[in-house]
Amino acid sequence: MIPFGWHVWRGESGARYRFKITLTKKGLPDTGGVYVFVRRRFVFFMEPLYVGKAAGLRSRLVGHEKWGRAYWYYGATERHVLHIPQERERQIVEEDLIRSLKPRMNDMMVPRGARDLPRSGALRKKWMDRNWMKIWLGDNGGRAQARG
Repeated sequence: MIPFGWHVWRGESGARYRFKITLTKKGLPDTGGVYVFVRRRFVFFMEPLYVGKAAGLRSRLVGHEKWGRAYWYYGATERHVLHIPQERERQIVEEDLIRSLKPRMNDMMVPRGARDLPRSGALRKKWMDRNWMKIWLGDNGGRAQARG
C-alpha cells in the first residue's frame, strides 16, 4: 500500500469518494472540485480537518484563509482533492462528507442532532433510509422517559 497517491473518504450516504493526495502546488488541478485538509498521523492514520469546494481548486487552495490555521495550529500535512465539474454535484459531495467526517474546522453543515436532515434531496432520502428506525421509535431510541 502506498501512503501517498489516492485516498478514499466515505460520506454519510455510504458513497465512497476517491481523492488525489497533493503535497505541493504543482499537484493542484485548475478545475472545480472538493478538497479536504488532512492531518496525517504516523503513516496510514488520517484526520480530516476541513472540507470545502471550489470552482478552481488551484486558485482557491494556494491562498486559502484556513490553511494557515490548519497547518500551524492543527498540524495539517496535506490536501486531498477530487475533481467534480458540476457545482450542484460539488455541493452534494461536500455536504455528504462534512456530515460523515465531522471535521473540526467546519462548523456550518455539521449535524447538530439526530434529526438534523441533509439539505440535498438525494442525501435526505439516503439519510431517511438509514435512520428510519430512529425516526419511527422517536428521539429517545425507544426508551421510556423518566417521569417526575
